Amino acid sequence: MAKTRNGVVAALDIGTSKVVCFIARVYGQGLRVVGIGHQAALGMRSGNIVDMEAATRAISSAVSTGEEMCGEHVREVIVGVSGGSPASHNQSLEVMVGHHEIGERDIRRGQQLIQLPAETADRDIIHSQAIGYSVDGTPVRDARGMFGERLGVDVHLVTAQSGAMRNLQVCVRRAHLEIADRVTAAHASGLSSLVADERDLGVTLIDMGGGTTSIAVFYEGNLVHVDSIPVGGDHVTRDIARGLSTPVAHAERMKTQIGRAVAKPNDEYDIIDVPLIGEEERTRPNHVPRSILVGIIRPRIEETFELVRSRLEASGVDKLAGGRAVLVGGASLLDGVPEVAGAILNKKVRVGAPLRLAGLADSTGGPAFSAAAGLLAYAQMQHAATQPASASQTEAPRGRIGRIGSWIRENF
Repeated sequence: MAKTRNGVVAALDIGTSKVVCFIARVYGQGLRVVGIGHQAALGMRSGNIVDMEAATRAISSAVSTGEEMCGEHVREVIVGVSGGSPASHNQSLEVMVGHHEIGERDIRRGQQLIQLPAETADRDIIHSQAIGYSVDGTPVRDARGMFGERLGVDVHLVTAQSGAMRNLQVCVRRAHLEIADRVTAAHASGLSSLVADERDLGVTLIDMGGGTTSIAVFYEGNLVHVDSIPVGGDHVTRDIARGLSTPVAHAERMKTQIGRAVAKPNDEYDIIDVPLIGEEERTRPNHVPRSILVGIIRPRIEETFELVRSRLEASGVDKLAGGRAVLVGGASLLDGVPEVAGAILNKKVRVGAPLRLAGLADSTGGPAFSAAAGLLAYAQMQHAATQPASASQTEAPRGRIGRIGSWIRENF
């Protein structure tokens, strides 16, 4: 786990609408959030950096706020990736093991045979994980400890555009930070917001951000597919601003405070006041029924989930995703979104939020902060995976030679 000498680990979620920094302290095998900083994103569009200087300022501001809150200094961060058009690639690899007991070394040998397809020459690997095994052609859940001649390893890769990842790295370094690891936003959100049964039985995680909607499919406990579409909550805001000729700031307030994606019978009689662009002094009121606002919001939400459905069908993983979907991200809080999602995706839908992370305040414990919390969950998982077996699980060295070897390993 990427942590400083003072025992803290930092997560940095760089989105289109906001930049969030969570700083957590390590307590045994767990984490507790001790510093929180979030800042309106600058220089971002659809998850990608379009103004390096502005993006660097936003990153520095968010991290500095978190550092001041906990009194710690951060040098490395785990970064959430929402841009760069993340995409999945699956490969099946096979190595000869010669009938000996299969161990971690054999699995690593199989993963080292990964070769990116020619069309991904301009992309970086963000994530690589074995999601399935076979021994002599027979599928098994975990090949470790088994015997056979041929070990098959199914590997899932996630890649993103190299240029976007390079821009991200430069901005983080300009903020005097180093990237310890990168995780796609949807993957991170799934780690923080899904329960174990959902990840095992199959679920679609949909992270509805400001500029992008990210998709992650989990099955048998593993991430098996990611995708992203360049449509998010900011597009709804701009639709309202254009449709009602109102300033973008007021359109955002209307969306979050009185907007909804499902019409109700009294919407025709519920009148709202809409200021017009360019009118500094209100000479005459501009009143419209709420049904007009709902009529602007719903088509964009429907389009978003229709795109999600088509991407899942085209990828062939829709059946693995099962009949359940979990929504996270700030745009998922819009009234009526789960109902629209359920009708279009034909799945049971719930709104998720970070689980099992101590120290989060109510204001930062909602769906909009799932990705940042998931980056810490990822760090915790990596830390647990690299820990040596406990003393009760490890047989004590026997004899004088064993004790000497143990002393050498401990001290050198």
